[in-house]
Amino acid sequence: MAPARVHWDLAVVGAGPAGAATALGALHADPDLRVVLLDRADFPRDKACGDGVAPHVLDLLAEVGVTGLVDDRVPVDRLRLGRGGLTVERRTARPAWVVPRRVLDARLVDAAVAAGARLLRHRVRDLRRYADAVVLDGEVSAAVVVGADGAHSAVRRALGRPRGPMALALRGYAPVAPGRRGAQVIEFGTRYQPSYAWSFDRGDGHANVGYGEFLHEGRPAPSRARLLERLEALLPGATEGGRHWMGHHLPLSTARRCPPSGRVLLVGDAAGMVNPLTGEGIHHAVATGIAAGRAAAAALRDGRPERAGERHARATRRILQAHLRHTALAARLARSARVVEAGLRAAAADQRVFDDLVELGLARGRLTPTVALGLGRALLVPTHPTGRPREPA
Repeated sequence: MAPARVHWDLAVVGAGPAGAATALGALHADPDLRVVLLDRADFPRDKACGDGVAPHVLDLLAEVGVTGLVDDRVPVDRLRLGRGGLTVERRTARPAWVVPRRVLDARLVDAAVAAGARLLRHRVRDLRRYADAVVLDGEVSAAVVVGADGAHSAVRRALGRPRGPMALALRGYAPVAPGRRGAQVIEFGTRYQPSYAWSFDRGDGHANVGYGEFLHEGRPAPSRARLLERLEALLPGATEGGRHWMGHHLPLSTARRCPPSGRVLLVGDAAGMVNPLTGEGIHHAVATGIAAGRAAAAALRDGRPERAGERHARATRRILQAHLRHTALAARLARSARVVEAGLRAAAADQRVFDDLVELGLARGRLTPTVALGLGRALLVPTHPTGRPREPA
């Protein structure tokens, strides 16, 4: 039997960036909505992540009234990319920030609560759909529910949605190694494909350091010890003094998306919205979250909450579908060491190629004609086995 009444207009499962952004999107559209954020943890709490916050994320948050989120943090405007001795380092068109998730997520939750959301500690295990409501664990009912509960989403499982391709990463915090201060450093793997190690300077003497690689079906996942070994091999000294190591799965996006319809929506990692080229997920979490909040508010305003999923699917297709096609293609191309090295050479030769690749990896960028031309030229240059261009005879 369906519940006698709906207690909430919108219930959001998970209060990380995707969930907080959902609440913010809904309440910015309609401040009178009854919105609840459900999370199994108290805030502030840590979360495994690279901690990079692209400027595009701040643009999205400004649209829903959240500004000044990183004003006390140190911007980083240098990005270094390398593989097997090939290196390119340039200034990015706009700076990024490295903000520990313990700080970032708490600030986003505070912003959502200030906008009118209610935060409750509750771990959702069960979801039941009825004609006029969705009920969580027999306790919480809502007209619309949004699953923002991460890579191992209980909401996604309740919908019977399969899990897509995954990567595995390990993150820790360590003193910034010499030569890596003031920069975000990415070193692509030469043995395990695709993979990379990173060191992102927080601006306080420490860096977020880590290593991640694609998980191949039928191949056992590497242990923590192996991940640390591979990080140290790619970025010597990165693990020295490291603490707070945490592993996490990354549900990678693909060009094939079939988002749920009806009263239950999925956003962020729960929807498999992690960039397969870079592992970046905060931008897509915030983008899909705000879109879900707006879709829920519009559906509720029209008295058709069962149309929320359809509205959200249209919005995310408009915002991200072209980008997802391009990142899926780029991720396939990046399995080739020759293509990765050509990309590095092209980015070293042309600031425009570098900028376009940054956009592709951090936000909504595409494989532009500039990138295609740069790659084509770089691929035509004969190289040594090291990947460096051969000297003329």
